[in-house]
Amino acid sequence: MKFGVVTFPGSNCDADMIYVLETIMGQKVEPLWHKDRDLKGSDLIVLPGGFSYGDYLRSGAIAKLSPIMEEVIKHANSGGYVMGICNGFQILTESGLLDGALLHNNTQKFISKNVYLKVGSSNTALTKGLDASKSYKIPIAHGEGRFYVQNDGLKKLQDNDQILFQYSNENGEINDTTNPNGSLLNIAGICNEKRNVFGMMPHPERAADSDLNNTDGKAFFESLLKFC
Repeated sequence: MKFGVVTFPGSNCDADMIYVLETIMGQKVEPLWHKDRDLKGSDLIVLPGGFSYGDYLRSGAIAKLSPIMEEVIKHANSGGYVMGICNGFQILTESGLLDGALLHNNTQKFISKNVYLKVGSSNTALTKGLDASKSYKIPIAHGEGRFYVQNDGLKKLQDNDQILFQYSNENGEINDTTNPNGSLLNIAGICNEKRNVFGMMPHPERAADSDLNNTDGKAFFESLLKFC
């Protein structure tokens, strides 16, 4: 599988993602610049974390206008895989590839810490290889990560089994105390109806190297490689 990792002005997790995919997972990676109009044969496009265009206006609101996004949208609409992490998730919602929006954290503060995730839907390439009985320790680092969608949109996500991850504690309990940012239903990640576009706020690429004393995130990439 060939991965394409997009860099926008202000991206700061693109190198981390490329390192994990190339060095840890042994995959072919094509670095893509936001002004490119060619995905260069990439099978799965990754929109990494960071602060694209300084998060002016709204996070992801300017990045969605970059030339590369026209190609990413075409790729997704034709069934190609796209994954957005943190700022990438924000760009996907702004682009209309995923439902909802990522609002300011209810604390009105930037949050950087490890959290635990519980798998919701196991019916995607990203989650099929994960253990639904386990809580995965994955770091977050965001100021606008509070997932919101209107009531009919929330019902649609639930009815279609599109909720991929929810914030939990180490024992898998999901409640207000395990919600770091005020997201509806503790939602940390979702997919589209076709199940080929994934968005999540936590950073699995920051938890995929034994040198960091946490390899929980590696399982996410292993699942992609096995089921895409």
